[in-house]
Amino acid sequence: MAVKFVSDMAETPGEGDPGGPYFNKERTKCSPDEEARLERQHFWRIIDAFRFYRVHIQEQVKRAERQFQSLPQRHQNLLPAVQSNLARLSKCADHNQEVLQGIIHNSIHMFENIEYGEREDPRKARPSSTFDMDKLKSTLKQFVRDWSETGRGERDTCYQPIIQEIQRLFPSDQYDVSKVSVLVPGAGLGRLAWEIARLGYICQGNEWSFFMLFSSNFVLNRCEKVNSLTLYPWIHQFSNNKKSSDQTRPIRFPDVNPQSLPLDSDFSMVAGDFLEIYTEPDSWDCVATCFFIDTAHNVIQYVETIWKILKPGGVWINLGPLLYHFENMANELSVELSYEDIRTVMVKFGFRIEVEKESVQTTYTENDRSMLRYVYDCVFFVARKPGDLYFNCQEDDQQQNSPPAAKSPRREGTDCLT
Repeated sequence: MAVKFVSDMAETPGEGDPGGPYFNKERTKCSPDEEARLERQHFWRIIDAFRFYRVHIQEQVKRAERQFQSLPQRHQNLLPAVQSNLARLSKCADHNQEVLQGIIHNSIHMFENIEYGEREDPRKARPSSTFDMDKLKSTLKQFVRDWSETGRGERDTCYQPIIQEIQRLFPSDQYDVSKVSVLVPGAGLGRLAWEIARLGYICQGNEWSFFMLFSSNFVLNRCEKVNSLTLYPWIHQFSNNKKSSDQTRPIRFPDVNPQSLPLDSDFSMVAGDFLEIYTEPDSWDCVATCFFIDTAHNVIQYVETIWKILKPGGVWINLGPLLYHFENMANELSVELSYEDIRTVMVKFGFRIEVEKESVQTTYTENDRSMLRYVYDCVFFVARKPGDLYFNCQEDDQQQNSPPAAKSPRREGTDCLT
């Protein structure tokens, strides 16, 4: 089953680029033509980053070669295998580039409702910023987390608690799960949303990053054979390697056939800003957030939006840390609240917290052979928007109606940043 991708992107500084304008700056209206131009510019900038990958990595390898060759010859003679190890890194980068070319080849026309035109000299690699290259390298590690056997441990600790709560709260023997709607903001490469859809629920993933969207489209709609593709996601890590071979070890993906969803599955991915797309009140039975709420400039806006879009009686399931993405980023608004403060806000909005665990330890895109490893001590909660807020004016069957489709055409007269 092919997964539908629609775009509701509004031009912003783009992928959290620190060079963008101040987030809280006054918005001014853009003409539709200007908005379309800015959107195309952003789209092709990310395409360029995918195309520039090989050049970027080869520059890193050449630097490492120069550094090693600057050593006294007697020191170089002690480690004759270093040069061949660096040559192997170059070959791994070449292979990664082949996969990335496949991703962008299938991204040019990926959205059902919008086209971004054609670019002159489509094979030409245009230089990209270090920021964009870091985002791309991080995206490669997302394939490990979401679609490889190596990432199963992370998925078990991050995704399974959410999935188990959805099944507990909306059991198939009491609900027609094909009418239970689940929204997954910050869907990344789509595995959590895919797993929820596989269980028969209506599921929509939402993602803003083109790096993630291009890659998730490739996995979900172009990969059929299990473990048919190979990536080398650790070649960018030159420090904290116990063995040289650890840097060039491969991962294979996908570990399942992403197109094995039943034909009647209701699964889609929507591109755009969570706060701008999801404005319809009382429209979702469940919102599931995993490593998402700390992507906010103002996390209270996330709480407010989730409260608004949940149906009465609907639930918000969350697991993740509070590593605020915009903290210390120049020209970006960032309000870093403690979990205690966020919990206070939730309760004041009216959420009833039914499940709460303040210590769920997990990793995120971990290199399990690295000498440096981060462990997140996450918060997990289930919070309900009480069903009696509306004086029981909505019947149970109404609460199980499908949500309105997220707006797919580009919005007329939308705001943009200046």
